[in-house]
Amino acid sequence: MDEQLKAAQLDCKRYKALLDELEAPLDVDVAQLDGEIEQLELDERQLRAELASLALAQQQIVVDKEAEHRLRIEEERMLREYAALKRCMLRKEDELRSTENQSRCAVVQLDKLKKTNVFNATFHIWHKDHFGTINGFRLGRLASVPVEWAEINAAWGQACLLLCSLARKMGLQFTKYRPVPFGNFSYIECLDEKGKQLPLYATGGVRFFWDSKFDQGMTAFLECLRQFKEAVESGDTKFALPYRVQKDRLEDSNNSYSIKIQLNSEEHWTKALKFMLTNLKWGLAWVASQFPDG
Repeated sequence: MDEQLKAAQLDCKRYKALLDELEAPLDVDVAQLDGEIEQLELDERQLRAELASLALAQQQIVVDKEAEHRLRIEEERMLREYAALKRCMLRKEDELRSTENQSRCAVVQLDKLKKTNVFNATFHIWHKDHFGTINGFRLGRLASVPVEWAEINAAWGQACLLLCSLARKMGLQFTKYRPVPFGNFSYIECLDEKGKQLPLYATGGVRFFWDSKFDQGMTAFLECLRQFKEAVESGDTKFALPYRVQKDRLEDSNNSYSIKIQLNSEEHWTKALKFMLTNLKWGLAWVASQFPDG
């Protein structure tokens, strides 16, 4: 009990000391406090101004971010358009290069065509085994190689067309006979006998061997070839066909072959036709050299 009483008395003394301290007058500088309050109010206004500025800055940041987003979208759109235009440009450049290549090829081809003689390009005379050929058609037949008459007739049509073309280029007017190209049914027109035609085509068969018109037509063709030769020789004394033409025969230095098929062997007839095509080839070459523009 005594200890509790002592503790209570000690607490009372402390409380009374604190009360006396609180009731004692404060030694405060009011002017200093007013200055501090004004400074605090000033600081508050500055802080509020800074806060308002920060709020405006934050709003501007939001606006700038939105603008940046729009710019990024616009940039992506422009990049896509650029990529599309780039692809289009590359495609156009490819088309331009292709067009330029085609143009160069066309120019080269045009130069080739300008240098190409129409006769050489149109009529190709060559040989295949025992046969002379014109544009791939064989002229003649053998027992071992029975060429179809349709092919022989086609070859005669090409030969007739060639001789007419060469004569037209030279301005040659045939006398007595005139070849008329008509495909597989070409013929020789007899100028002295109006309406008379000698065929340069045949169908074979039994009646064929007793019909001399085909032989007459081939002989008349040789006469037209001879007239062409003489027309060329009149302007070029150095020109000569490799095989002489004597009526129905073609001759080299050792042999003579008739172009008639009646009373003749197929081998000799085929040889005579080969000689005739060779003469035509020489005539073609001469005209091509004299008229390079075709």
